[in-house]
Amino acid sequence: MNIFKIFRMPEWQDFERSGVFRGSPDDLRDGFIHFSSEDYLLGTLARYFKDEDEIIIARAENAAWGDKMKWEASRGGGLFPHLYTALYLKDITQSWHLQNPNGRTWDVTPVAAALNIQFAPPDV
Repeated sequence: MNIFKIFRMPEWQDFERSGVFRGSPDDLRDGFIHFSSEDYLLGTLARYFKDEDEIIIARAENAAWGDKMKWEASRGGGLFPHLYTALYLKDITQSWHLQNPNGRTWDVTPVAAALNIQFAPPDV
């Protein structure tokens, strides 16, 4: 299962500089780093990133996370991956820079094509 972290550009730039991401303001408020699975990525984009002009979608993976990565019920009872530790740049296996200057629906075709997957329709 692919898990994705969506970054606003300033967050991504800070992450690239420091090599460690401790969370967005929402992550810090909630006590964990929010991720989305491929089942909920489009809904997360539509719900929380609709006003952004550009983002980074990063695929992350680290077997060493162990019990620090928990799948917990959230929106509509769906299970979402939550990381209860810092995210490191070495945990990012792929990333995509997407732009959406017109405020339309995010086009995740490059992500889907690279991973040979089809995203579930938005759950908003």
